[in-house]
Amino acid sequence: MVNFRLVRHLWLFLAVAEEGNFGRAARRLNMSQPPLTEQIQILEQALKVRLFERSRKGAQLTPVGAAILPAVRKFADQLERLEFAVREAVEGHSGLLTIGAITSAMVDVLPPLVTRLKAEYPQLTISVREIDSAEAVPALLAGDVDLAFARLEGDLAPTIESTPLKQDRLVVAVPSEHPMASLTRIRLATLSNENFVMFPRHVSPVYFDSLIAACRANGFSPRILHHVRSVASQVAFVACGQGIALVPESLRSLASENVVFRPLKENVSVVTIAMAWKTDRDSPLITSVLSSLGRRRAVA
Repeated sequence: MVNFRLVRHLWLFLAVAEEGNFGRAARRLNMSQPPLTEQIQILEQALKVRLFERSRKGAQLTPVGAAILPAVRKFADQLERLEFAVREAVEGHSGLLTIGAITSAMVDVLPPLVTRLKAEYPQLTISVREIDSAEAVPALLAGDVDLAFARLEGDLAPTIESTPLKQDRLVVAVPSEHPMASLTRIRLATLSNENFVMFPRHVSPVYFDSLIAACRANGFSPRILHHVRSVASQVAFVACGQGIALVPESLRSLASENVVFRPLKENVSVVTIAMAWKTDRDSPLITSVLSSLGRRRAVA
């Protein structure tokens, strides 16, 4: 049986943890501060732990509070998804498809795909959430998303199937005043002394490893000055004179007046977007969606 009082207390805990202040959390929850403080104290007594250290500066999480925060956030997210699914069912929608996608997929691949799905399944509700490539497989395995669009290659997991959707050549993004900006093409080996702006490996392991391997095949390991989380951020850092970046050619539209893209003399290609799904889940909806996309669902 669900302990609805505990659910409410955890919701209040999350608000205070995110705001770092009881007063702000109370305003966010449309309640006065004394009852909120009292409810948090009741939660602490029930759990027999102290969750916050109170001071004039606000409310700081104790080590125990910080330890349970990720689980509470995930629980709150699952509750929101449940409420959304119930509301959609009451309103007559036939299903909910949750898609996890990296930013570039949202810009490039996803818009026409979502339009097509809405036309074929008018009663289907599609929910899109932004993820990193490294989050795709865990999110699929946990059931947090039904489909994932990310930089993925190879054997991902025994119950995960994937198919590449887009492969792209790499180009060099350099500041417009950089000496190499005047070149027609750039040899990869000439970048050995440059400062690179790249993704950290944990954001997109396959993509990161592909770039490192390409550089090493040309006699050097890239000197990474900045780690960022998106191609847009790479281009922005290049525009600020913080280094150069290897980016997919199809994203030339992101270039500002301070950045130019120059092709490599070598043909270095990477899988920029793949679609992945879970194969051991009996979901007629996913089967139908994959069929409409021309993809045969593998059977585990």
